[in-house]
Amino acid sequence: MKHFLKETDFKAHELAGVFALAREFKAQRGRAASAVLAGQTWALLFSKSSTRTRVSFEVGIHELGGNPLFLNRNDIQLGRGESVEDTARVLSRFVHGLIVRTFDHNDVVRLAAAASVPVINGLTDFLHPCQIYSDAFTAAEIWAGPGGDLVGSLKGRKIAYLGDTCFNMANSWILGASLFGMKVALAGPQVYEPGPEIKAQLAAEGRAADYQFTTDPFEAVKDADIVYTDVWASMGQEDEAEERIAQMQPYAATAKLFAAAKPDALFMHCLPAHPGEEVEQAVLDNPRSVIFDQAENRLHMQKAILATLSRHHAAP
Repeated sequence: MKHFLKETDFKAHELAGVFALAREFKAQRGRAASAVLAGQTWALLFSKSSTRTRVSFEVGIHELGGNPLFLNRNDIQLGRGESVEDTARVLSRFVHGLIVRTFDHNDVVRLAAAASVPVINGLTDFLHPCQIYSDAFTAAEIWAGPGGDLVGSLKGRKIAYLGDTCFNMANSWILGASLFGMKVALAGPQVYEPGPEIKAQLAAEGRAADYQFTTDPFEAVKDADIVYTDVWASMGQEDEAEERIAQMQPYAATAKLFAAAKPDALFMHCLPAHPGEEVEQAVLDNPRSVIFDQAENRLHMQKAILATLSRHHAAP
């Protein structure tokens, strides 16, 4: 069974096909509908609220000819104590795939282990692989140009990640960059440096921990092709927000800090953004800010992931 729970669930030799499919879906949108999910229902099992993840997956499934079925955790028996495994076994009898957005990454792993249909990680506190693939595709479109080598354009590029460097987005860039052949420099308070989970994941896959961590944001953005940040207090961390903002203020993506990266560097943020906290409005509005391209490309890349998993599952 092929699942997409982490960036490296697609191997290096599969990337070109997935990225090319995303490019194809983007070019065709509004003209030629693909029916790769015709007759299929995919369930979206969400424990966390969402704008981009929910809407892009629901629209994407519809555009591929399928039916999206949204299930809040409390809409089903999982919210009343049914086991993760039994939930996976039951839903596998009804639907053709599961997209899960939740807190504990282990819940997604357990669902996938018990399911007999593909499972996609729509976000956990540990990883956000759909976002990273969409972001990499966004940069590759710009660097490769029309018809260029999307995956090849990522190799050797440097991304500077600012702020909370031990949560899902930072973890996903560390793992994803190891697959894409990119370099990662992370800058944040020492207490938020990459944690044991991502180091263990790299070790389990035999991947080198090829990233740099520093408490100096200017060191991180030097020669960077992408400057990236995210909110400082994610869902479930609201009680820590005041402390986090105080600690991470030196790592805000200011115009001065962005200017210290390469002259043609891109600015990225997975949204929603909090101007005046992790990023200045001037950076969000900069012509090299591609935040809304990132958001749009969630749709196209996720359609590519859905189509690829569906075809893999249907293969004899």
